[in-house]
Amino acid sequence: MTMKKSAFHRAAAFALALALGTMMPVIAQAAVIRTPSADGSVTYGNGSAVIDASHTSDGYVMIRYSGSAKRIKVRITKNTQYTYDLNVSGAYETFPLTEGDGAYSVAIFEQVEGSMYAQAVNQTINVSLSNDKLPFLYPNQFCNYNAMSAVVGVSDTVCAGVTDPLQKVAAIYNYAVNNLSYDYNKAATVQSGYLPNIDSTLAARSGICFDYASMMVAMLRLQDIPSKLVIGYTGGQYHAWVSVYTDAQGWIDNVIFFNGNDWRFMDPTFASTGKGNPSVIEHIKNSANYSAKFTY
Repeated sequence: MTMKKSAFHRAAAFALALALGTMMPVIAQAAVIRTPSADGSVTYGNGSAVIDASHTSDGYVMIRYSGSAKRIKVRITKNTQYTYDLNVSGAYETFPLTEGDGAYSVAIFEQVEGSMYAQAVNQTINVSLSNDKLPFLYPNQFCNYNAMSAVVGVSDTVCAGVTDPLQKVAAIYNYAVNNLSYDYNKAATVQSGYLPNIDSTLAARSGICFDYASMMVAMLRLQDIPSKLVIGYTGGQYHAWVSVYTDAQGWIDNVIFFNGNDWRFMDPTFASTGKGNPSVIEHIKNSANYSAKFTY
């Protein structure tokens, strides 16, 4: 685990305070920035397609492709089959192991032509997590950030002076709901394989459900709060939302925070677009309206 703080983050925090019109003193927090690493101590594959499994106990593998194929697919399977696009730049990308201990099949496929792919690597990896929350504390391809990301300073500012984990969850949730707007044009034109860019979401102050959830998860993980980016369905539509873990409550899979009377579902997109609409609130409160498919 690495904990870092820089002038860049302090500047980002100050800029956020200006943008929000909150010229009050900001109490600096120390973001917890876990940086995935491909150490090379445990690797599988060939010269062009490599799986680095050095940190499976931390809940992730890193995969790199440096061959000539134009498109690469990664498939990770335990109980659920997860399929990802991999960049072809020769750089490692991080993929979470979200289904706990056990045997995972990790495969890499090279595009042959059109929708035809050939298997380049297929490896069974036995995983024993040192902590079952770790897959939900590191950045990955769907929730991507590093020490220089603007989201670090934003997370610190939003949680300035707050020590209780549930109060941090509430602060981050309220920030997402009150400061982002839904991008309907993007939703209508987004292509398959889209990946959120958290800093771009912050700069635009808008996004689709995937962007909302990715930003929230990053901000929560930076506060050392295990959190899941959940992809599934609500009302027959593909959707993204968030689950969190606290020591006091365990995994809060279907709710957001306690408001003094009851728990609220953690769906920042609907809460933001609904702006208090009673029918939207009722939809969010009912966990039966949500069906999870993938967790990142």
